[in-house]
Amino acid sequence: MVTRENIKCDLAIVGGGLAGGLIALALAKMRPELKIVLIEQGDSFGGNHIWSFFASDILPEHRWLTAPLVTYGWSGYDVKFPGHSRTLDNIYYTIESERLDWVLRKNLPASSLMLGREVKAVSPRLVVLDGAQRINAGGVIDARGAGDLNHLDCGWQKFTGQLMQLSEPHNLTKPIVMDATVDQHDGYRFVYVLPFGMDKVFVEDTYYSDKPDLDPRVLRQRIAAYADEQGWKVERVLREENGVLPVVMGGDLESYWASGSGRTAKAGARGAFFQSVTSYSLPDAVRNAIFIAEQPDLDGDKLNLVLRQRAQEHWDKGRFFRILNRMLFRGAEGRDRYKILERFYRLKPGLIERFYAGNSTNSDKARILIGKPPIPIGKAITAIRSKKK
Repeated sequence: MVTRENIKCDLAIVGGGLAGGLIALALAKMRPELKIVLIEQGDSFGGNHIWSFFASDILPEHRWLTAPLVTYGWSGYDVKFPGHSRTLDNIYYTIESERLDWVLRKNLPASSLMLGREVKAVSPRLVVLDGAQRINAGGVIDARGAGDLNHLDCGWQKFTGQLMQLSEPHNLTKPIVMDATVDQHDGYRFVYVLPFGMDKVFVEDTYYSDKPDLDPRVLRQRIAAYADEQGWKVERVLREENGVLPVVMGGDLESYWASGSGRTAKAGARGAFFQSVTSYSLPDAVRNAIFIAEQPDLDGDKLNLVLRQRAQEHWDKGRFFRILNRMLFRGAEGRDRYKILERFYRLKPGLIERFYAGNSTNSDKARILIGKPPIPIGKAITAIRSKKK
């Protein structure tokens, strides 16, 4: 067995996905004097993902971090429901994981990037890898995806997405963020469409479901049927992505935080940094990356304290979103859930933008709840008060 030398660094980031990658890039730019190490179990950074976001999700002073990662952008997007369709003007961007991998390799020295390594243990100042290699760090951040979701009360957003090469142009000029005119199955179903170039299109079949079970075979058939209905002739599938994300309705943040890696600092889904309704983590990943790079002391214990406090503030701020999730999952029958989103998309564009960014004002919250609800009042109240069984 080959014995590898132990490593010393200022900060070790465990998990080279979106959250971990953004932290590494922010530190490389803002704190170039620091030695950081980014550790990823897979064979590339970012895995196999497509992430999208609205321009309004990112503060202008933070956009330098996402700008090099963007592979596609559009000047607006469409939504479609049985009783309502609309075009919104908010600029929409997409990042492909291959681009994140390339930008990381371009901006960090090879000695800072570790791929194909299994992490055996983490603590505030130590990472133990396969082969008993140790990384002794001033601080450690765990960004390896979700912790033990049994500590949270969850519905599920699950999907299969395919990037398809077409034999003819698709004639789309902007994304369709939600096409809920499709048949409803397994909760709230919609199709998400991103036009990549003239003759490539990414189509994702998405469900807000009570159960996390995902059968990609069935969803592939539905994607093929959707493409056929649009008149698209598919030459081949270029990539496929499958996912099951938590849609959090409640739970015990303290237990969830501890389940991930005890008192080690956490980022991304590991630290519950996501928008509860959309399972959307990119805006928080950007904010946290900048926040971490601005910390004067990256000591492991101090990082854990400040990020645990930040997670608590984020959790408290997200209470309203968790209430909405309980209304969606427990107040509405599966086949009727689309009506809640259909009503939401009749509201003002600024409110919708702030909602996605996780920055809804008190006025926004009142406007979302006021008016004739798409579900019975009694059911809504019962759902709001409900807890995990």
